[in-house]
Amino acid sequence: MEPNLSRGNKTDTASVKKKKKSGESKAGYLLVAPALILILAIAIWPVLQSFYYSMFDLRLANPQKNAAHISYQVDLHKYLDNYPFLINLIDEEMSEAPGESAEQLEALKVKLEKADEELKKEGSVKEKYDQVDEKLMVMKPVSKDLAIAEVEKDAALQLEKTIKEVNEEAKKIKGLKNEEDVLGLASSLDEAVIKPNFIGFESYTEKLQDKRMWLALKNTTVFTVISVFVELVLGLAIALLINKAFFGRGLVRATILIPWAIPTAVSALMWKYLYDGQNGIVAKVFAEIGLVDNMTDLLTSSTGAMFSVIFADVWKTTPYMALLLLAGLQTIPSSLYEAASIDGATKWKQFTTVTLPLLKSSILVALLFRTLDAFRVFDLVYVLTGGGPASSTETISSLAYKVMFEQSNFGDGSALSVIVFVCVAVISMIYIKFLGRDLLNDK
Repeated sequence: MEPNLSRGNKTDTASVKKKKKSGESKAGYLLVAPALILILAIAIWPVLQSFYYSMFDLRLANPQKNAAHISYQVDLHKYLDNYPFLINLIDEEMSEAPGESAEQLEALKVKLEKADEELKKEGSVKEKYDQVDEKLMVMKPVSKDLAIAEVEKDAALQLEKTIKEVNEEAKKIKGLKNEEDVLGLASSLDEAVIKPNFIGFESYTEKLQDKRMWLALKNTTVFTVISVFVELVLGLAIALLINKAFFGRGLVRATILIPWAIPTAVSALMWKYLYDGQNGIVAKVFAEIGLVDNMTDLLTSSTGAMFSVIFADVWKTTPYMALLLLAGLQTIPSSLYEAASIDGATKWKQFTTVTLPLLKSSILVALLFRTLDAFRVFDLVYVLTGGGPASSTETISSLAYKVMFEQSNFGDGSALSVIVFVCVAVISMIYIKFLGRDLLNDK
């Protein structure tokens, strides 16, 4: 019986441990839940919104496309702002027009009135039509919610067809005294019918075939690769230097961080003056030492402009890279270097066998942060070169800004924003897969 009792005790113990572990897992998930919700709210939700807007032809400067909608609508404000005046004008022309023209005008009037009656039968239009008309009669403002009414697709297309026919037939009528007014009011009715601006993945299809986007992506990649590589080399050298004990080390550390502490827009404006082709000190020095042929080449040639942007970014962000690597160097025990020295290892051997392996995690973090930051660069380029000359320094982020805000094309701008997000996500996964395996493996 004793072996059976022993086996039963072991089973009970394993069951208790399993329940305890399950309870700890649930508690862990509860602790992580607020962070996941915060990430969802701050990072994921804006991306989902951008993806949603990218599915529409959304243009703020176009009254018919300044909101995302998937149904057919009629702008009653615009419709009733033109329809009654057009009918009155047709009546005036009919009283003075010759026989054939009068008959043509009568036919137009009948066609318009019939289309108007059909429009009034629509459910949402019926409720709003008279309210909008009354407000316009007394010249009161009409809210957008009241002015826009949803209609069935067939009714909207029929109204649009009627308006186009009226436009074409009005152009053929001869002898009109107020021809410009008639044609103007008739053409204005065209804008009253609002079609759905849902376009699906059309924006992505266009962008993937857009040479300007691929050039911006190429510029962004060149900027990211060169600047991050140079910053890593210089940052590691600076970190190794200021990690040593010497007189005034604290002051040197604080001084090195000044470029990074300056706001990017301010430093970009400063470098813009330094690169100036007439009075820029840096431009003059570079011309004298032979880096450029003329002082003006720094900001007016494609190669010079890209070099200028990278140089300014390296000056500003190298201290940040050095700071991250210095934090990693501080965690390496000095006893390891003493042991390596006793074993006869040279300084270079200590660096390759002790420093680099133990600094791998810090290098990963530094590279990841800087690569993502460099790939999303906007303010430096926007202030320093504006993306020029001839889009030679235009990055994907600056292109998205121009399309979204300067051109008021929120659909295409949102598509570019989603493309930036996808690129950043791919970069993150590549870093974690090839450089951060040791961080993910259970030890």
